[in-house]
Amino acid sequence: MSSVRIIGGEWRRRILRFPESTSLRPTPDRVRETLFNWLGQRLDGLSCLDLFAGSGALGFEAASRGADRVVMVERAAQPYAALCANAKMLGIDPGHDARLEIVRADALEFARSTDRRFDVLFLDPPFRQGWFDRLLPLLPRLLKDDAVIYAESEVPLEALGEWRTERSGKAGQVSYHFMRRGETSDAQ
Repeated sequence: MSSVRIIGGEWRRRILRFPESTSLRPTPDRVRETLFNWLGQRLDGLSCLDLFAGSGALGFEAASRGADRVVMVERAAQPYAALCANAKMLGIDPGHDARLEIVRADALEFARSTDRRFDVLFLDPPFRQGWFDRLLPLLPRLLKDDAVIYAESEVPLEALGEWRTERSGKAGQVSYHFMRRGETSDAQ
């Protein structure tokens, strides 16, 4: 098993465990710290979608920091089971706790079928599989008008449709981006 720790909020320092896999790339502590500096330390009142949940690092971090609702979507059986076990370890029943929902589904199918709209989208898909192009037409129906996107990719991204990269960084082979609808800013 691999592990990652929650770095802020109610569950700060709690350890999440998940299966070892070359396809799981949990967002490193330093990058999550940067992301939540960009987002704000508290996410009270916001609904978040972690569309490729994997280890759950981003979704659990958002819930720990007070998000009203976090939906984590994972297709693979072992990571999904680990997400459920981690929720239980944190004292959450994702079937009955309104602030956290764990869904076993394909990301594209979930994005096509949900009627919910979110304030924050965590988008960390498997690399080199064309996920951004496939999801792009669905973003306007998934996201509220003032929603932000956090995206990780193998290459720098200037935009995803109407969402423009406002801030970005690089950690190892991963480029990470904070995006808002509208014009880009030069802040990095």
